[in-house]
Amino acid sequence: MHYVETKDVVKQFSQHLALNKVNIQVPQGSVFGLLGPNGAGKTTLIRIITRITAPDSGEVLLNGRPLSREDIYKIGYLPEERGLYKKMKVGEQAMYLARLKGMSRDQAHIEITKWFKKFDIMTWYNRKVEELSKGMQQKVQFISTIIHNPDLLIFDEPFSGFDPVNAELIKQEMLKLKAEGKTIILSTHNMESVEALCDEIALINKSEVVLQGSVYDLRNQHKKDIYKFRLLCNTFDNDSLNLEVLSNIRYNEYTDVRIKKPTDMEQSQLIKLMLDRYQIAAFEEELPTMNEVFIETVTQ
Repeated sequence: MHYVETKDVVKQFSQHLALNKVNIQVPQGSVFGLLGPNGAGKTTLIRIITRITAPDSGEVLLNGRPLSREDIYKIGYLPEERGLYKKMKVGEQAMYLARLKGMSRDQAHIEITKWFKKFDIMTWYNRKVEELSKGMQQKVQFISTIIHNPDLLIFDEPFSGFDPVNAELIKQEMLKLKAEGKTIILSTHNMESVEALCDEIALINKSEVVLQGSVYDLRNQHKKDIYKFRLLCNTFDNDSLNLEVLSNIRYNEYTDVRIKKPTDMEQSQLIKLMLDRYQIAAFEEELPTMNEVFIETVTQ
């Protein structure tokens, strides 16, 4: 079931067409990657989904019905442009944002305390926001995004500015939220995070969706017939095989070889060719990374 769906969404600013009949389908309880180069239209689409702005035409469906004003209380949005009130105390800031989302003071206090302890920032509760590091401020904003327990979470470049330890902390929290049945839209340029977190993606380029589907299927569709073999020997002779060898790395007890399969050769033929000459410890077909899929698609 699609929890979020956009149908022929169009948005134009003066002479710039930001979105041109954009259709995306976000499955319920999934992490959905919203990808694209800078200026492609991702943030405009997010602002339409969160009702910050309205489309010129087309519609957004939430759980199969048109998005309404009341639905904003079911959405948590962490924008790319960070913004906390620097002179406010950290705890007061979190309380203010929780109250804006409709939480009672007592309920908000319980949740703020829980999350501040979890993220190890309880000692900063009564300190001013301006005293926090960028990473600490982002923790506060992440907590403020999820504190009201929304069904839909939208994160725009959530890992920006985080060190590897805290980036991993945020990733694990996203996976826990997904396990709880939350639907997550993740907009990021970090393709490693896309591979680690996303079930499906939509790639927007020049205001249009140019690629959409599961991460595995899209990587599989863009594969280049490259195979990796680990051979139980310390030498590799290609003279008799006459194959296109992309790399050949020798170690003490084995050799790793990457081979481009000829277009007129079946996979089974290539494997038999190698088995007839070498002991094979392991082999696999190489799938392109999402970074490679992204670059190939937007530079065509």
